[in-house]
Amino acid sequence: MIHIENILQKSVSEAFKNLYNTEIEPKNLKFQPTRKEFEGSHTLTCFEFAKKAGKAPDAIGNDLGNYLLKNCLNISKFNVVKGFLNVSISNEYLINFSLFSNAKTNFDFEKNGEKVMVEYSSPNTNKPLHLGHLRNNFLGFAMANVFRANGFEVIKANLINDRGIHICKSMLAYLKFGNNETPDSSGLKGDKLVGKYYVEFEKQLKLEKAILISNGNSEEEADKKVSLMQDAQKMLLAWENGDTKVLALWNKMNNWVYEGFNSTYKSIGVSFDKFYYESNTYLLGKEMVEEGISNGIFYQKEDKSVWIDLTAEGLDHKLVLRSDGTSVYITQDMGTADLKYKEFGINKSIYVVGNEQDYHFNVLFLILKKMGKPYASGLHHLSYGMVDLPSGKMKSREGTVVDADDLVQEMKDEAQKQTTELGKIDGFSADEAEKLYENIGLAALKYYLIKVDPKKRMLFNPAESIDFHGYTGPFIQYTHARICAILRKSNELSISTNVSFESLVLENCERNIITQILLLDKTIKQAAEEYSPSVIANYVYEVAKTYNSFYAELSIFQEKDAQKVAFRVLLSCLTGKVIKYCLEIIGIESPEKM
Repeated sequence: MIHIENILQKSVSEAFKNLYNTEIEPKNLKFQPTRKEFEGSHTLTCFEFAKKAGKAPDAIGNDLGNYLLKNCLNISKFNVVKGFLNVSISNEYLINFSLFSNAKTNFDFEKNGEKVMVEYSSPNTNKPLHLGHLRNNFLGFAMANVFRANGFEVIKANLINDRGIHICKSMLAYLKFGNNETPDSSGLKGDKLVGKYYVEFEKQLKLEKAILISNGNSEEEADKKVSLMQDAQKMLLAWENGDTKVLALWNKMNNWVYEGFNSTYKSIGVSFDKFYYESNTYLLGKEMVEEGISNGIFYQKEDKSVWIDLTAEGLDHKLVLRSDGTSVYITQDMGTADLKYKEFGINKSIYVVGNEQDYHFNVLFLILKKMGKPYASGLHHLSYGMVDLPSGKMKSREGTVVDADDLVQEMKDEAQKQTTELGKIDGFSADEAEKLYENIGLAALKYYLIKVDPKKRMLFNPAESIDFHGYTGPFIQYTHARICAILRKSNELSISTNVSFESLVLENCERNIITQILLLDKTIKQAAEEYSPSVIANYVYEVAKTYNSFYAELSIFQEKDAQKVAFRVLLSCLTGKVIKYCLEIIGIESPEKM
């Protein structure tokens, strides 16, 4: 079925040619949803055409509206408000669209032959996942689903930051203060045990620095003399030189962390197709540095450190290799980018990383472009804002973070409390109730973190995220469950939907739902174009809210007209499919009973 927006664009393009002898490409005619205070479903702004048509915007709107009424059977009426043309879609088109869409088994676009890799999570193996990681994981997983829905072949990747000075801090603290404890002996998940020693390192570092300052050293002198930091630097150098004892400790502690990570990933419902490890890719980056030196892209200083001059691009000189030969973040990211392309031949590579790394990715992309890499133009940094709590900013090194596992459990407990109080588990078995609490808790958490535009810094308030009547994931889930109950009752009553709807006249609230569903394709495209799953999160909320208005205004099973009953059941079924599809894209399950 040809989408109404394409029909409108083609018809208005023909109108300009026939009325004003003016050629306007259909794709340049942008229709927007009509504002709720005006009648209509699609709106065209006429101001930009005043010069070509030689008329005032209101006159153009009336000319176009009358042309559409005469020549486009899918338009039933129009109105013009201050240069804006609002058109109403005919009953026949809306009904046929609903029947056509309801028959579809998948709303994804056709495969486009392009590959995209979405890299997200990218944790450090010196601490467990926290609230900030949750936003990263939820955005990345949803973004992968958005591109899949747009017809791309998607590879979900996780680059593990398993080497570097920060990793050595945990290792050194464990060596000095750990007394050989293990996850089993301590009763801690492996990632939490290792994170404990990262915090301990920073604590001991502060103590040592304070002693140096109390002995008459300046703060700058103390920073240089702190032995703990010097030992960590020595450990990093030993790691890069293949010291067997250091590597053995590194492997042991990293394996503890991976077990912890995998448990968390499973509990939050995210997954990956490919894992990369910086311990493998940093050497590839070093090879690229050598390539860049030979090509004159990089230059070497007297101390043997390697740099690139980006002043012409408005930046500065950037270090790509230290004087002692050890790599920096940019080195390993160069190697990883190259490896991704060689392995998968991807057209796009999306990095889901917080906005504190904006400069880093700007530099990385410029370097790869200067090196003439064929994939450089397809790189995109999905930069997102940090997550704050009512109590303030989190700090890993001080141990003032909201642990991901603890937060997920807290959300599940809150879901259980509210669901039980509202009496929404009548007839559930213990296992069904437990699954429901988990679904609702995760939906509350995911939706709250995804519904905000990724670029914006956000404040997470757990108390606001679970509300069955608010702007939340559980509200949308409850709407889906309500629709499933309607469909079950329809089956119990043996209501036939195999009827003719030729004479059916839609009520406004029915038209409103269909008009919302008409926007699905556009919304899916927009989410990919803007790299923002929040577009879909906000769209599905509007669909759920519009359906609830319909449910409150019109009866389904007490309606006397069998034709209306049948259509309302079909419309409910279609709405349920759309809600489930959108929630699936953003990683949220749709319970059939709540």
